[in-house]
Amino acid sequence: MQDPSLLYQFETDARQEDLRASTMIVSFGGLLDAGQAQKLLTDHILETLDNEVVASFDLDQLLDYRGRRPLMTFDRDHIASYEDPSLLLHRVVDEEGTPFYVLYGPEPDYQWERTIEAVRSMVRMLGVRLVISAHGIPMGVPHTRPVGMTRYATDRSLITENVPAFGAIRIPASLEQLLHLRLGESGTDAVGFALHVPHYLAQMEFGDAAVAALESIHALTGLAIPVDGLAATAGLNRVDIQRQIADNEEVGQVVSGLEEQYDAYHDGRERKSLLATEMAELPSADEIGEQLEAFLREETSDGSDTSDEDAGPDFLR
Repeated sequence: MQDPSLLYQFETDARQEDLRASTMIVSFGGLLDAGQAQKLLTDHILETLDNEVVASFDLDQLLDYRGRRPLMTFDRDHIASYEDPSLLLHRVVDEEGTPFYVLYGPEPDYQWERTIEAVRSMVRMLGVRLVISAHGIPMGVPHTRPVGMTRYATDRSLITENVPAFGAIRIPASLEQLLHLRLGESGTDAVGFALHVPHYLAQMEFGDAAVAALESIHALTGLAIPVDGLAATAGLNRVDIQRQIADNEEVGQVVSGLEEQYDAYHDGRERKSLLATEMAELPSADEIGEQLEAFLREETSDGSDTSDEDAGPDFLR
């Protein structure tokens, strides 16, 4: 393996002892982020709290640019801008003056183990004792009920209130989950929150999931990260979703079926998890997709003139 320290460089002249912080939130935007829960959470933290970039990764060594091409802006007769991808380590200060780190950027395509060694070296240098991640996963749950989550950790004592929704399953790997595994092997604590996002909302922003993630991070770490702005956005998002679903009877029936299943489970049926309920009682993802597409066709063919402001969430457009 090539020297992991050559993958990044520090962007500050501050002394190493002045940069120490006990918590790091990792946000790679990798394999799966239903409802854009991770992106909403991370953007909110960086937009709300004071922060500075203290280190950057050399993405030319890590990204497949042809596999996911960055965007450029062409303005009439010239190239006006280029959205340069970046993987940056931000030092953030919460409302009570407590520092923590946010590592934010695209998931590397190459050199995963070397990238992980680079992150582990940062963890050691900066005194980080706990690494956290959060992302959304699509589930057969309704948006009208509290957001559930699957918690996982390198040490079960960190997630004592966990009620697993899954047994042992095989899943495609992501850099974020591999980082958790490697951190655990080297004795560093790591905790993950996989927020359960209604699968019919997986491709749009679902603010309730981001709020649930933020509340879980606060409960675990005590970090004073303001939630009001994110909660307000989630509330508007929820009202807009409900309004548009109410306008379509078929979609409403799909959601009602999910509500009945959710309520029956939580009313004490002897089931191991939501996934263990009788699948015959559930509308399939294909059925939901067909009904949502039908609603889309109705909306776009009714001749109404709606602005972008009123267009509503993506899954109903």
